[in-house]
Amino acid sequence: MAEPLESAELLAFTKTVDSKSLSRAAVELGVPRATVSRRLARLEQQLGVRLLRRTTRSLVLTDAGTAFYRHARIALASVEQARESVRASQDVPCGDLRVSAPPFTSDSFSKLVCDFMAQFPGVRLHLHLSTVHVDLLRDGYDVAIRATGELEPGLVARTLIKNELLAVASPGYLAAHGVPRTPRELKDHRCLLGFARGEVPQTHWPLAGGRKLQVEGVFSSNDVVILRDAVLRGLGIALMPRMLIESELSEGALVPVLGGAIGARNSVSVVYPEREFVPAQVRAFVDAVIAWAPAELAVQTMSARRDNFPKRATPTKRKRAKD
Repeated sequence: MAEPLESAELLAFTKTVDSKSLSRAAVELGVPRATVSRRLARLEQQLGVRLLRRTTRSLVLTDAGTAFYRHARIALASVEQARESVRASQDVPCGDLRVSAPPFTSDSFSKLVCDFMAQFPGVRLHLHLSTVHVDLLRDGYDVAIRATGELEPGLVARTLIKNELLAVASPGYLAAHGVPRTPRELKDHRCLLGFARGEVPQTHWPLAGGRKLQVEGVFSSNDVVILRDAVLRGLGIALMPRMLIESELSEGALVPVLGGAIGARNSVSVVYPEREFVPAQVRAFVDAVIAWAPAELAVQTMSARRDNFPKRATPTKRKRAKD
């Protein structure tokens, strides 16, 4: 029978991967660097595979290591959830909290994070800022702030704002290239594309009725601010969040294209895995984000700063994913 894996080995492995350093992992775990190295070696010996390729300058996951890391995160999360079920009555936020959020240019999000850490010193916060749409369950995240269309099974979303996506162009572009009358005519136009889930360029735009239209672009970016600047300069037609271009629409710098035929509605939400026992640190951070969002969204729109949120938030509500 295979020897059971110890949580100390799993922790040493996941901390090393997260921090990309044996030394930093040792500091976070509060043990000597040599202890972390021994635990990793023992883990690889037990599994009979190489998980990490170590050089003097870098640590690189092998294919086996990548697969094992995902399962190790889930296993450790299950252990933590079991602990939470025991200490739930204490209701004191503490322990690890892994958060994924889009990059913010606003100082207020930094203040939110720092205030949260000061209020709950027992929480070890790991904040990852990226446009990539992480898989909370697979990648071991506790909370994410993201634009939500369809919600994956097993997640709960608390809505911060409602948003509308619409195709827009500058009057100068339309004067030079003509106005498309049907979605199919977009094939003869210069389309500017965002990234799907923050990972790869879009290949389809949403049509009314839930259908999708395949599109090809002359430019793609995961930064909606750059897309806004490109469409303002008459470089093409883009699918943009109304919240980012409200003033440009009211001033006539941008005009809707194929209104009613192309577009969609989604929400910006704070999302977390659905659990029987939601850890106290997750509840506390979600509550902090919900309290922060309404005033911050109003400030960002009125100040015309380069943020991805609108001027007001809708009343917060909870929705569950359908299995």
